[in-house]
Amino acid sequence: MDKMQLINQIQYTVKDPDFAAFNLKGTLYKGKVRDVADLGDQLLIYTSDRISAFDRILTTIPCKGEVLNRISLHWFRELADVMPNHIIRGLSARAVLVHKCKVLPLELVVRGYLTGSAWRDYEKGIPVSGIKLKPGMRYNEKFETPLLTPSTKAASGHDLPISRAEILAQKIVTPALWEEIEAAAFALFRKATNLLQAKGLILVDTKFEFGLLDNKLVCVDEIFTPDSSRFWYQDTYDALFAKGEEQRKLDKEYLRKWLMDQHFMGDGPAPVIPDDIRAEVALRYIGAYETITGTPFTPSALTAREEMAQICRALEQ
Repeated sequence: MDKMQLINQIQYTVKDPDFAAFNLKGTLYKGKVRDVADLGDQLLIYTSDRISAFDRILTTIPCKGEVLNRISLHWFRELADVMPNHIIRGLSARAVLVHKCKVLPLELVVRGYLTGSAWRDYEKGIPVSGIKLKPGMRYNEKFETPLLTPSTKAASGHDLPISRAEILAQKIVTPALWEEIEAAAFALFRKATNLLQAKGLILVDTKFEFGLLDNKLVCVDEIFTPDSSRFWYQDTYDALFAKGEEQRKLDKEYLRKWLMDQHFMGDGPAPVIPDDIRAEVALRYIGAYETITGTPFTPSALTAREEMAQICRALEQ
């Protein structure tokens, strides 16, 4: 069975966990993509098939939740020597059990190349999270050294860029903790960059979230997935950059580009996303999984109800 056949046989429905039907004790919080059950000092995180762009939930993508969950678990294992994380164990294709942490109210984006929102700000002459870039840079140009560009975490709507100076002035974190955050973000980015180079991929930029567990900094949420990162193919970067053309991408920027072509960037009514676009996005997610992990992707055959039953059994163990 080829990948298009695989996509075509899967219903275009979100696999949402039915917590109430299984009397799972705990408070449920629904995010843009993830649903979280608070179990006391632990959290159950379920990654749905929902997809968001420009801070809006738009549609569902077959297999997406499973791909994201499995990629994150892969990276948390690979990078455990660089920084501890909140993972306790996997529960199902889409669910993990994690330590409850005090999550810091910041998102940290490390950027290796001038693209995306950073490029759009640069074109307008706007500093990128307070960082003034040198003049004369080109679209998709590599930075001499990666940039760390923070933003505030919004409960709803758009996250807002914030500078290092503003973070410290507002006492969001202490100077000592900020130094630790910077060092951790760059260390994770460096190791992932090296591992991805060996697989023919460029790590363009990525988002991190951090938390405190027993007053120690840990990595939380997801890490180096197509939702939180941009990936380009290494073998065509130089030629495409020289010609000023778009890079070959392995991330959800494909969907963001399609949305921008429909003149949508988060405000106003969202366009209806056709099934052929959703199928192409699904193929890119699956391709990302197989390229990053080096293993073929076989989707779980469980229904949403069967997966929830599996989760409950796993929690009892």
